[in-house]
Amino acid sequence: MLLRGLSWLVLCQLLGTALNVLVLHMLPGPIIGMMLLFVYLLLRGEVAEPLSVAASSLLKYLPLLLVPPAVGVMVYADAIAADFWAVVGALVLSLVLSMVFAGWFMQRLIERQQRQRGDA
Repeated sequence: MLLRGLSWLVLCQLLGTALNVLVLHMLPGPIIGMMLLFVYLLLRGEVAEPLSVAASSLLKYLPLLLVPPAVGVMVYADAIAADFWAVVGALVLSLVLSMVFAGWFMQRLIERQQRQRGDA
């Protein structure tokens, strides 16, 4: 069951990588694969047992993904400090843009929900 779920995850990543190479050069292959998996799960309406088991087993190792960025911050602390204001500016700009987008998106969802309640 675990192998079947991992096979689905790897298949989605491979399809995403293939689409990245052939069509969508601006998005990384694993991101495209994750979107393909998301669309598949939306269409299916539920998460299959093998996929759930594989995802649960992979979640145990998620903290290991945070080790390389933490080491990079410690190793390149001088370079980060030299460009401190550029880093702060990029972080603030990305925060503001993502909050504006999230607010706009939430408004759209609220309007859609109100339209659906009014039509029903």
